[in-house]
Amino acid sequence: MKHTGRAFWIDSPGRGAIREVALPAPGEGEVLVRTLFSGVSRGTETLVFRGGVPVSQHTAMRAPFQEGDFPGPVKYGYLNVGVVEEGPEELTGRTVFCLYPHQTRYVVPAAAVTPVPDTVPAERAVLAGTVETAVNALWDAAPLVGDRIAVVGGGMVGCSVAALLARFPGVRVQLVDADPSRAKIAEALGVGFATPEDADGDRDLVVHASATEAGLARSLELLTTEGTVLELSWYGDRQVSLPLGEAFHSRRLVIRSSQVGTVSPARPNRTYADRLAVALDLLADPALDALITGESPFEDLPDVLPRLVSGEVPALCHRVRYDESD
Repeated sequence: MKHTGRAFWIDSPGRGAIREVALPAPGEGEVLVRTLFSGVSRGTETLVFRGGVPVSQHTAMRAPFQEGDFPGPVKYGYLNVGVVEEGPEELTGRTVFCLYPHQTRYVVPAAAVTPVPDTVPAERAVLAGTVETAVNALWDAAPLVGDRIAVVGGGMVGCSVAALLARFPGVRVQLVDADPSRAKIAEALGVGFATPEDADGDRDLVVHASATEAGLARSLELLTTEGTVLELSWYGDRQVSLPLGEAFHSRRLVIRSSQVGTVSPARPNRTYADRLAVALDLLADPALDALITGESPFEDLPDVLPRLVSGEVPALCHRVRYDESD
């Protein structure tokens, strides 16, 4: 049977369109997936949409099933939940997560999809990629029982990290963001909240995810002596200045990067599949629904993405809903 689908493409910076695509018949070891939901990761995807990926990072920033090249035309995205319509018997009919762009149907190797646990609704499973980033970050950070921790930046990644930290015994977590409305999300996740000027200091660990120069500088200020800032922000083509004078050296502060493209070296025996499976298991917690702050149909993506970039549509994770007839 010949299959077709529709995919969202960024034709040029700031402009997207939906295109018809022809699909190959799934071969041995492949699956045909019909998408139920996909998610727009506001930080990374809006950077790609506005054409802000530096030339030096074009290879590093490629999504697993990306087509085309930056700045465009390019098909980009990596938060996709669907149902397997054709493929191996053990997967047919299963709800699965895949690092695939926004497309109504697609064919991929069976190894590229991960079954969603029965305890996790498909609607929430679009968060798997971001929660996986948070898992990797905490493997890198290795927080200890009783640590005093701040998460600076209440976006999708920062909130995911705060949500997981809330589960650690004895850890005191404060989400720090310039937007006071993030306090409601912090409450839903079970963590404290403060604006940058009111944030608690003497933190053993600060996870920075605001993607702003001011946020990174404030993160350093919040540390105790010999404390660590774990840097999760992606700045794209922007230059960032750091206040490394004054007490930076005398207080022996540490800045460490973390990036989901590689599995944390702190877990040398874990694979990408292991990490994603952990993230999906963690999504059984309904508190994480607070990270999904909007939804629209697939057909509206060409109009919705510019509004996400401009901030007209405020969002952490914006969920895309697909029609069953697609």
